[in-house]
Amino acid sequence: MGAALAITRADHTAAELRALAAKSDDGPQVRRLLALALVLEGRSRTEAAEESGMERQTLRDWVQRYNDEGVDGLKSRSSPGRTPFLTVEQKAELKELVIQGPDPEVHQVVRWRCEDLRAEVARRFSVEVHESTVGKWLHQLELTPLKPRPFHPKRDPEAQDVFKKGFSDLAKEALLGTTSGTPIEIWFQDEARVGQKGTLTYVWAPVGARPPMVRDSRRESVYLFGAICPDRAVGAAVIMPAVNTEAMNAHLQEISTQVAPGAHALLVCDRAGWHATSKGLRVPANISLLPQPAYAPELNPMENVWDYLRSNKLCSLVWNSYEAIVQACKQAWDFLVNDPERIRSIGTREWACVNL
Repeated sequence: MGAALAITRADHTAAELRALAAKSDDGPQVRRLLALALVLEGRSRTEAAEESGMERQTLRDWVQRYNDEGVDGLKSRSSPGRTPFLTVEQKAELKELVIQGPDPEVHQVVRWRCEDLRAEVARRFSVEVHESTVGKWLHQLELTPLKPRPFHPKRDPEAQDVFKKGFSDLAKEALLGTTSGTPIEIWFQDEARVGQKGTLTYVWAPVGARPPMVRDSRRESVYLFGAICPDRAVGAAVIMPAVNTEAMNAHLQEISTQVAPGAHALLVCDRAGWHATSKGLRVPANISLLPQPAYAPELNPMENVWDYLRSNKLCSLVWNSYEAIVQACKQAWDFLVNDPERIRSIGTREWACVNL
């Protein structure tokens, strides 16, 4: 026989325990509180246990928990379960390993698969698990498979940071000679090839399926020269048969007509030979050029504009003539400029939002 049931804590009266039960959203804790309230009111162990739907020994255990820990000791607790295969530190190391990617010479793979990570986990931590477990770990670490954004092997991240942080000073240098007090507009310029050998994009489809999408194999194409001013949410474009200084001059003239009257445009562009370095370039009086660092297309939001137009207007189509491609480019650009908020959304860069 067990010892007589006794509540040694004097923290709460029976009425207070019932009040706490009324406020609790933990069902099992409510039953335990009410059982202890019955005990405090003088009920026997058998009566209090039966009215609360538990065994006498179970009630005794909860009384002991209450005596030791108070009301918090009556809360439901999740089972800790099996000891994790990896510690918190090891999972952090695994996440860093995945984000950095494999070293082809060391790991003998060019991308991580769950199978490869399973072997690496076994080598590093002496833990053997199924590759499906590795997949669950990756999701728990907030990792998901994504298509990487390409970059040029000669990219200089430091030069890009210097450009963004020093954009205001670089802009003021490029605008030397501009009349004081002239409103300044920040524009971004680039060009894209659009042709019969088009691109594919993402579509909704059943899980596990590979939906088909038409893609021409012919090579007739045009070049869409485009520029946007995110602040004013306007754009300017020309469609040309080739990329050269003559085409760039035509585009500069078109941009100059879209600059607000009395304003001056600072045009950010890349360092292609027909952009800022061509001797035959004729820059209108209301435009100044600011070349971005070499091999840094990610600095130019026009790259995102091209992705947007290709995904929404310039894919899954077959064009049988040069004129048809030109018409498709015109419709795509009209689609963009008729959506000013889209231009702001795609084109705005915090580092370029400066007062000049």
